[in-house]
Amino acid sequence: MEKAMTKKTPKRPLRSEAWFNDLSDPEMTALYVERYFNFGLTPEELRSGKPIIGIAQTGSDLSPCNRHHLELATRVRDGIREAGGVPLEIPVHPIQETGKRPTAMLDRNLAYLGLVEALFGYPIDGVVLTIGCDKTTPALLMAASTVNIPALAFSVGPMLNGWYQGERAGSGSVIWKARQKHAAGEIDGEQFLQMASSSAPSVGYCNTMGTASTMNSLAEALGMQLPGSASIPAPYRERSQMAYYTGERIVQMVHEDLKPSDIMSREAFENAVVVNSAIGGSTNAPIHLSAVARQLGLELTNADWERLGYEVPLLANVQPAGEYLSEDFHLAGGLPAVIGELLRAGKIPHPKAVTASGLPFEDLYRECQIQDEDVIRPLSNPLTPHAGFLNMTGNLFDTAIMKTSVINDEFRNRYLSNPDDPEAYEGTAFVFEGPEDFHKRIDDPALNITPQSVLVMRGAGPKGYPGGAEVVNMRPPAYLLKQGVTTLPCIGDGRQSGTSGSASILNASPEAADGGNLAILKDGDRLRVDLKKRQVILLVSDEEIAARRSALEAAGGFHGPESQTPWQQLFRQHVRPFSEGMILEDADKYQDIGNSKTPRHSH
Repeated sequence: MEKAMTKKTPKRPLRSEAWFNDLSDPEMTALYVERYFNFGLTPEELRSGKPIIGIAQTGSDLSPCNRHHLELATRVRDGIREAGGVPLEIPVHPIQETGKRPTAMLDRNLAYLGLVEALFGYPIDGVVLTIGCDKTTPALLMAASTVNIPALAFSVGPMLNGWYQGERAGSGSVIWKARQKHAAGEIDGEQFLQMASSSAPSVGYCNTMGTASTMNSLAEALGMQLPGSASIPAPYRERSQMAYYTGERIVQMVHEDLKPSDIMSREAFENAVVVNSAIGGSTNAPIHLSAVARQLGLELTNADWERLGYEVPLLANVQPAGEYLSEDFHLAGGLPAVIGELLRAGKIPHPKAVTASGLPFEDLYRECQIQDEDVIRPLSNPLTPHAGFLNMTGNLFDTAIMKTSVINDEFRNRYLSNPDDPEAYEGTAFVFEGPEDFHKRIDDPALNITPQSVLVMRGAGPKGYPGGAEVVNMRPPAYLLKQGVTTLPCIGDGRQSGTSGSASILNASPEAADGGNLAILKDGDRLRVDLKKRQVILLVSDEEIAARRSALEAAGGFHGPESQTPWQQLFRQHVRPFSEGMILEDADKYQDIGNSKTPRHSH
């Protein structure tokens, strides 16, 4: 870090000087400067060439997973001032996975839009991105990519380990266990609440390898966080120390003009895909990384995720794919230990990739060692040899993904172990029109759902829900749970929580509400799932599919719920599918705007 922190002469004029130090237009300069004086900033701070550093603040009372950033920002400010910068906090639209209805995913693009406008239209030279809860990480990385001024991400960190009756209680994962126990009549509602809340013992985000831990890890794997930043638990003193170092480093990045486009190259994204497999990362990662890549003019498809990541072994023995939690993972060496193991084995495709630290990727991690080989496995003893995603296709959708690292023994023995048809199964579809329909009907014995059934969720994608809900990981009916059947095959055009251990086929694109053939599926249809061929096939004739599509179009197409807010309507009108990152139409046309465009004056 000492090498990276060496001060350098700025490579280009500061953006903020166009607001605060343009005496060729004293009228506008005076207008901009005088109002920033009203809370005590001085002329020396604004007009002496000090970089103005934004702190994109995602912490608030509405966002408990990120709330600790309200405290950590103090240390970020200290680091910025120590390095000669001037900090200004920028409020970010709140995103909280467990609090926002209908889904926090709806607001990822809204937070992105708001931060783009703030970074582009205000006198900001560089920005610290305070990341944490699932959607905050991609939203802030997307905005930084679009504006393309120097940016450095800083994670709030995971919660400490949760415990319930002597066992580790992981965020989200314990919910799925409690859901099964409650449906089977083993616990009552009060016990359900006690079991669920046991997983949240401190400030921070999910303590499992859910989407939050995944995306914060991938921000580091992309080179957009300082090394070791991702896995430090939120309450640890090292978290506040890292806040200080982040504040220092962003000022140096402004002097060096080191921008997101310099760091998040195609090579960086390929490294991140490999790392995702090794940590058992979330099924939401392809959507989010594709969105970030597209803001930089890059394409990252589900096929790329399989090609680059499928054969990478699973090293992180962390829930939901393993047994430990994030605090254990950090103490075992955290993400640096995983990357170090991959580097030494030659499994990182681009070891010389640029990072925000100023040093090449391999220089930061090659010597990092595993401290506990039960929590982080060496490559010689992985949890599973192939841990990446499969890119599934067929006549119901063009692309969907399946997370292979969470295929448990029950699922494999029941569905994938037929010696005459290995890695494949057939089943009868039961179709649910969103989660309300599922919860209403799943326990009805009259449906006659059996262990050979396939549960299908539709109307849960970006347009259908709207936003794309985490509802595909459906439980079996209560009567099957009581018989010991704890998992059924699930398929859907929505998402599932990164904390889920369900081997679902999800993120199907196009979704039912966007013309996908999930819209024509009927209860009782036979489906064939073949992992070897990467296919999901509706076993009816092409003529029957065509007839059903004609009937659907004659009925006015697939009908989802009405929009409830103006943003929901705008979102539905302009959103692109999961397979394209769920970004807004034409958003990827706006690239490098902080350097290529000058905002007009306000008066």
